[in-house]
Order: sequence, then C-alpha cells, then structure tokens
Amino acid sequence: MSAREEFSVEGQRVTVVGAARSGIAAAELLTRRGARVVLSDSRPTLSDAERQRLEDAGVSLELGGHGAEAFERADLIVLSPGVPPEIQTVASARAKGTPVIGEVELAFRWLQGRVIAVTGTKGKSTTTSLIGRMLHEAGRLVTVGGNIGAPLSAQVEESTPDTLHVVEVSSFQLETIERFRPWIAVMLNFSPDHLDRHGTVEAYAAAKRRIFENQRPDDVAVVNADDEPAMRLSAATEAVRLLFSRRGHPSADTRVEEGWVVFRGSEGAIERLLPLSSVRLLGPHLVDDVLAAATVARVAGVPPSAMVAAVERFGGLEHAMELVADIDGVRFVNDSKATNVEAAVRSIESFPGGVVAIIGGKYKGGDLRLLRTPLGGRGKAVVAIGESKVLVREALDDVIAVHDASSMEEAVAVAFELAKPAGVVVLAPACASFDMFRDYAERGHRFKDAVQRLVDSRA
Repeated sequence: MSAREEFSVEGQRVTVVGAARSGIAAAELLTRRGARVVLSDSRPTLSDAERQRLEDAGVSLELGGHGAEAFERADLIVLSPGVPPEIQTVASARAKGTPVIGEVELAFRWLQGRVIAVTGTKGKSTTTSLIGRMLHEAGRLVTVGGNIGAPLSAQVEESTPDTLHVVEVSSFQLETIERFRPWIAVMLNFSPDHLDRHGTVEAYAAAKRRIFENQRPDDVAVVNADDEPAMRLSAATEAVRLLFSRRGHPSADTRVEEGWVVFRGSEGAIERLLPLSSVRLLGPHLVDDVLAAATVARVAGVPPSAMVAAVERFGGLEHAMELVADIDGVRFVNDSKATNVEAAVRSIESFPGGVVAIIGGKYKGGDLRLLRTPLGGRGKAVVAIGESKVLVREALDDVIAVHDASSMEEAVAVAFELAKPAGVVVLAPACASFDMFRDYAERGHRFKDAVQRLVDSRA
C-alpha cells in the first residue's frame, strides 16, 4: 500500500501554522486533498496576492496571532519550518492528543517518487542544486526544493514513481518528521547554529540526526569523513554509509586524487568521476559540496559525463561565495548565506590574505572567537554591523582592527578603503539577518547594490 493510500485528510479540520511559502503550499495541498483548512499566522496581514491565492484555494485565514479555537478543534496541525513546536497553542493541542507534523512530513506522505535529502550546517543549498543539475544532465525526472526553491508540498502533484525529489532540509524541518525517509540522506557537516531556536547544541544535533532515523539497510547515507561531528551523528544509521573526503581520509569512498574526484570501489577499483579543473566555485570548502553531489549522483546511476557537464555549467548560487565585482584590485565577495560562525570561518579561509570581513547581524549562538585564527592570519580588518556589533568587537578587537558601521552602505564604503590596494571585501556575517533585513537574500542584495554604487561612482 502506498503512502498516498495510507494517509488521508478528507473531511478533516487542519490548522496550518505559519503563512510563509511552506505554509501556503501546505494549506493549498491540504485543501486539494479535501481538508477544511485554517491558516494561522502571527502577522496582522498578508500581501494582497497571498490573501487572494489562499481565498481562491478555499483556505480560511486567522491573522494577528494564534487563537486557541483553531487549534482546539483541529484534527491535525501542520507547522511551517519557522514556527517553534513549543508555542503554547501547539503544545496544548499536542498534549490533548492532536497530531502535530511539519510541512515536509506532510508532503512526504503523498510523494510517489524517492527522496534525496541534504542537510548540514553549511553548504546545503549548493549541494542540493548540484545534485539536481547532475540528475537533470543524466535525463532523470527530478525536482529540487524544500528549504530552497519550491516547498515539498508544491511538488506533490507532479510526483511520479520515477521522480527523484532532491530536498534541502533544515533542522527546523527535521525536528517535526515522523515517517520521512530519504532514499539517500546527505550530512555535509555540523557545527553550533540556531541556538536561539534549539536552545542547546545537543538539541540542534538531535534534530539534524533525525535525517537518518527512518532509513533502512537498502538506503544510503552520504557523510563528510572530514567532519567528526557529522560522522558521529551518522554512526547509528542502518543505511549503507558512503564517505567523502577532500582531505584524504583513509576510509573515504569519494576523494580527490591527482586532480580528479574519484570513487574507490569495495575491491579498490578507482573510478574517475570529474576533474577538479571543471569546478568553477570560489572557495576550497565548496569542493566538499561537489564531492557530496558526485557521490549521490553515482549512487543514482548518473554517468561521469553528466556530472562533468553539470559542474562545468554551475558557477555557484547567489549569496554563496558570489564574486560581485573587482574595483581597482579590490574584490567583493557576497557570502550572505554564511549565517553561522563555522560558515564565516570557511569564507575567510578561502583567501590567502588581505581580507576585510563584514561581520554581524542578529546573533544566534556559536563562538565568535573562532574567527580569531583565520582573521589573525589573513585579515586586514573587520567591519561590524547589526545588533551583534558589541559581541563582534569583544571577540575580535585584540587580534584585528574592528570598525563599526550603521548600514550596509557604510560597511561597504569603509571596507573598500580598508581593503585597498589589493585586498578582498567579504560579507561573511556569522549571524542571522533579521535585525536589519528581511532575510539573508535581502542582505546580500543590499551588499551588491552598495558595491554597484561604488562601481558607478568610479565610471
């Protein structure tokens, strides 16, 4: 019996919590499957387009807070990833026996195709996109989304038994799964993050570990052998574990040898997958993402020629080590997606020297002092922005000069002067964006806009 036949919401009252893109997609999916849906959001209003879209779908709206009635009467509650499961109305309903699941879990129950799920603290979006491109180059029927692109709920109607769903999954999505079972689960790395939501590193790790919990011996776990925390989180999986390593880990199945990404078979045979010269990504740590994607692609039967074609045509994602401009010998790099300390460390380590790093935002945990070593060896200065300016200064100002800026425009202008004559300005915030911007994408766009103004002023 398929998951589609096992799970039905026909005639049920379902409350969806959170009216971001995942919640809207879940509400629409549920109404198509016969549920009576209330979409609850703490915001007092939605855009006219969102409101019209939901009204057309037959979804009832509850805005400005989460009233008890919609939760007390619900037969099922579906959480958007941004909604903590501990909010009072949800916790009370769960205590009374009402099922509570996340949007990814909901969609999974109706998918017909197999799932390839990617998680980690850094690199999820790049790896997910690369896997999708490799599968597409091989002529496979593939969708890409989840935490990026289209929510999984928006992919259900196009799912067929031959579809491969490549899904980026965050800790927020994984903490509300029940049956979610990836055919291939990828763990890229693990370092402290989202402690403002999870509270402790242990709780964050427990959420990440869940990507493996429903896998069976005929599934596959792809894990970074160079990342000891990722190895520990995957240690108990029942799936076949395939390891990748950029640094020559002796147990790695996929590794770098003589300028090639290669796969070592069980009997020692070496299969060349793609040359490193085909990789166009800025930053050596992004080679990890290529290794992970190539490992997944090989499991899925993608020929090396398709892997090479996908990598050669992939210049990276916006806001992820994105080269924006070179002004009078100073390069500007947008890594706005570096929203945690470990990601910022990797950004800074991508350059041999002359780095002026723009750091700061809404602090969400992690040890900012970990930035001292990479900055001490290759940094010229730091420009601190946002709520965490004081924390940035306290962590770093005895090893490197720290300058404050009150806006992104000021930060870029100050960083440019500090980086002259031949340095690199990298936006590597190590923090969330919500103190100054809607999200990391708006932060990245504001950085690029400020750089473009510098370009225009010198034309």
